[in-house]
Amino acid sequence: MKKITYFIAIAALAFTSCKSKKAALEFAMPETNQTVLKGSQLQLKLKFESVTMDSVAYFVDDKHVGSSTDTVAITVETNNMAYGSRNISALVYSGGKSDSVSSTFYVVPASAKNYGFEIVNKFPHDTAAFTQGLQFADGILYESNGRYGESNLRKVDLKTGKVLKEIKFDEKTFAEGMTLVDNKLFMLTWEQGEGYVFDKNTFTKESAFKYGNSKEGWGLTYDGKHLIKSDGSNKLFFLDKTTGKELHVIGVYDENGPVDSLNELEYIDGKVYANVYQKDVIAIINPETGAVEERINLVGIYEHTAAYDNELNGIAYDHAGKRLFVTGKLWNTLYEIKAVER
Repeated sequence: MKKITYFIAIAALAFTSCKSKKAALEFAMPETNQTVLKGSQLQLKLKFESVTMDSVAYFVDDKHVGSSTDTVAITVETNNMAYGSRNISALVYSGGKSDSVSSTFYVVPASAKNYGFEIVNKFPHDTAAFTQGLQFADGILYESNGRYGESNLRKVDLKTGKVLKEIKFDEKTFAEGMTLVDNKLFMLTWEQGEGYVFDKNTFTKESAFKYGNSKEGWGLTYDGKHLIKSDGSNKLFFLDKTTGKELHVIGVYDENGPVDSLNELEYIDGKVYANVYQKDVIAIINPETGAVEERINLVGIYEHTAAYDNELNGIAYDHAGKRLFVTGKLWNTLYEIKAVER
């Protein structure tokens, strides 16, 4: 047999497997987009229909992971693989010729720990507030509210729901997520491709920053070093806390695969709490790995009166008092809740 030099350039599709050029090869294991638990062993094996072969070389994300001279599966460790969609490919050599095949699978974390909730307190919430960002600091709630022609940034008394200070935006601005960095309020816009920076006390607009690869603004929080931004996908973007420039990005996954529609965010004790758009659930994410490690099911906390535009959205945390607050778009109540293990 000739010495084989393994080299391949593959354009693997994210959601479809790719059979060989001769349509005679495809992966038997894993199945297309199969989820594989990180740390488990992965079996790679091809379906050989009418193909004879001298050898087959297997690749994960273009890295050679093993070879075989028969049709028996090879075993690959997943400990060092990143969460998310991974490309797999194989080169089959026969009679001095080669054929290739590619597919995809997902590396996922262990099942998230599930919590229910207990209502500790209820506070009034403005039913005209289309909540997009929520922050608690020094006994005060800061809230950004969306919709074109109705967007605003507010300072709100927690106990009474009274608006203490407010600025309104023009009809071209759809306010989105917001967070506090020292004495600055960073606020996103939805489709304008930029965020704004305000003085916390005066609400004076001080600067603006452009988005990079994330085209929309959804949620925003601060981990003490970086701004963390969502854009409605399963990605979290880490931004420079001064300039707003995107530094790096991670994908978010649970045991079922990518967790899309990440919305309003809050950083609490080393984890990112994220509303999942149109679901009454808060995903609790490890910001280093992107794994959803826990989730709080809030089904039933509020009686929805419309099919949309009243979603759970708004997470705030009192770091001094260890209090967790949640509300939603146009809700009449802001809840202080406690997560209860199931």
